[in-house]
Amino acid sequence: MDRVLSVEQLNASYRKNKVLDNVSFEVLPGTLTAIVGPNGAGKSTLLKAILDLHPRLSGVVSCFGSPYAQVKSRIGYVPQRGSVDWDFPTNALDVVMMGLYGKIGWLKWPKRKHRELALAALEEMGLGNYADRQISQLSGGQQQRVFLARALVQDADLYFLDEPLAGVDAATEKVIMDTLNTLKNKGRTVMVVHHDLQTVEEYFDHVLMLNRTVIAHGKTADTFNQANIMRTYGGSLRWMGDRLG
Repeated sequence: MDRVLSVEQLNASYRKNKVLDNVSFEVLPGTLTAIVGPNGAGKSTLLKAILDLHPRLSGVVSCFGSPYAQVKSRIGYVPQRGSVDWDFPTNALDVVMMGLYGKIGWLKWPKRKHRELALAALEEMGLGNYADRQISQLSGGQQQRVFLARALVQDADLYFLDEPLAGVDAATEKVIMDTLNTLKNKGRTVMVVHHDLQTVEEYFDHVLMLNRTVIAHGKTADTFNQANIMRTYGGSLRWMGDRLG
């Protein structure tokens, strides 16, 4: 089966602090992968380094067998909600249509079909009635759904999401996970930085366990076990409770 993503000996740092150390893994199509690890493990940096948003010290990244820059139209990205300027004066529909600029063209006006695609994506997220609402007036969960709609409207083959479930309500969490499973069932590939170890087994069929380097990677049923959790998190797991019993 052809690899959707290949990362080989990836190294990255912030200033003089090495954040990613010789990271290597491969991802197959039609998988839903959780990226887990302690704070400071390099999870967000990994996504940014793959997407050319953070410089690499060394290493090779290929998506669909090509450099990211050559296939970026096939890739969707949802950043952490806290990294977005939600006071920017725009409404939910305009945010979603930003995901179509690769098809519209940056200097062209969107057409009716583009507006209809964006509205359909908002409807899918349960936000059809919020199209004209300023994003600053939306709740945190609604803002997260808007950004997921923006990624969906790209109709990508590979999606990266950075903690999409952080701080959202139960209803939004269900909408997001239902959407991600629908993508997986369509043969799309999804990688999600995830913080809640209690739901890894329920939500994801694959897991990448990261602490600056890859500790373990594979099917959740085979990989997400006590030994690998302890190797990834060390002594920071007192709050895991029964999961380590």
